[in-house]
Amino acid sequence: MTFLRTPALLLARLALGFIFVMHGWQKFHNGHAATTEGFRGMGVPNPSASAFYATWVELLGGIALILGVLLPLAGFLLAVNMIGALFTVHAEHGFWMPDKGYEYVLALAAGALAVGFANSGVVSIDHYLFRRAGAGKQVVVEGS
Repeated sequence: MTFLRTPALLLARLALGFIFVMHGWQKFHNGHAATTEGFRGMGVPNPSASAFYATWVELLGGIALILGVLLPLAGFLLAVNMIGALFTVHAEHGFWMPDKGYEYVLALAAGALAVGFANSGVVSIDHYLFRRAGAGKQVVVEGS
C-alpha cells in the first residue's frame, strides 16, 4: 500500500493548505486593524503582533503546504500558531468545537506537524529541492 502514500500526503497537504490559506486570506481581507481588534476582543496577548503572525503564517504557510515547499518549517510555524490559539482562546471553552473549544485547532496543529514532517513525496517542490545526489541507489557490501 506504499503506492498510496504520495497521493494521500498530497491530498492532506492540499486540504490543510486550503484551510490555512482561507483563514489567512480572511484575516488579510478584513485588514490588520480589524483582525487586531478581533484578537483583542478574544484576549489574545499582544494582539497586533499576533494578528500579523497569524495572518501571514496561515496565508504563506498554507501556500507552502499546497506547493510542498519548506514543509518542516511551514508545518512547525502553523502548529505553533494553532497551539497559540488553543491556549489563548479555545482551552477555556473545553474540547468541543461548537462550544468554541480546542478540537479544531488541535486537529489543525497535529495535521500541520504530520504533513510538515512526513516524506513530501514526488509531488512537492521539497522533493526536488532537497533530493540528495545518489539518493535511491543501493550500496552492496560484501562480507569476507
